[in-house]
Amino acid sequence: MTFPPKFKSLIPALVLSVCLATGCGKFYDFKGISIPAEVNTFVVEPFVFLDAQCQAGMEVIVSEKLRAVIRNQSRLVNNEEDPDISFSGQVSSCSTTYVAPTEGSTTSLNRYEISIKVIYQNNKDEEDKWSKNYSAFQDFDSNGDFQSLQDDLIETILNDIIDRVFNDSFTNW
Repeated sequence: MTFPPKFKSLIPALVLSVCLATGCGKFYDFKGISIPAEVNTFVVEPFVFLDAQCQAGMEVIVSEKLRAVIRNQSRLVNNEEDPDISFSGQVSSCSTTYVAPTEGSTTSLNRYEISIKVIYQNNKDEEDKWSKNYSAFQDFDSNGDFQSLQDDLIETILNDIIDRVFNDSFTNW
């Protein structure tokens, strides 16, 4: 089959479009992940628990979420013996505050906030290390039962924080 000359220049774009639409374009990662070729392993050290106001086991939840995101969104393999990249940190605080006062000294909204500190170290490159504080919050109806809402609030807040930790670690944003 022959194509007129003016259509021949459209063939590469058409092939690329079909590949991307059918999934054969998975050879390229659009997330912007940038991990040096010599880095293949990671470890997430157990986070330290500093605030008694946090739900018991919060440090385990943070460590497991970070470990799962790295495992699922990168090519890195967990290795506790000799990791190329290591993460550690602490759950600094968990707090509930009032954010929307109403008449009669009550509030209509409360805010649950979690703060953590993350320490990142690339063991293959001594200069590639940092320590950052992360914080996120979710507002919730003050008439709701905090105990029944807490798990969902923690899930949403930690998803936000862990996504930012991942992006700071592995993307060039």
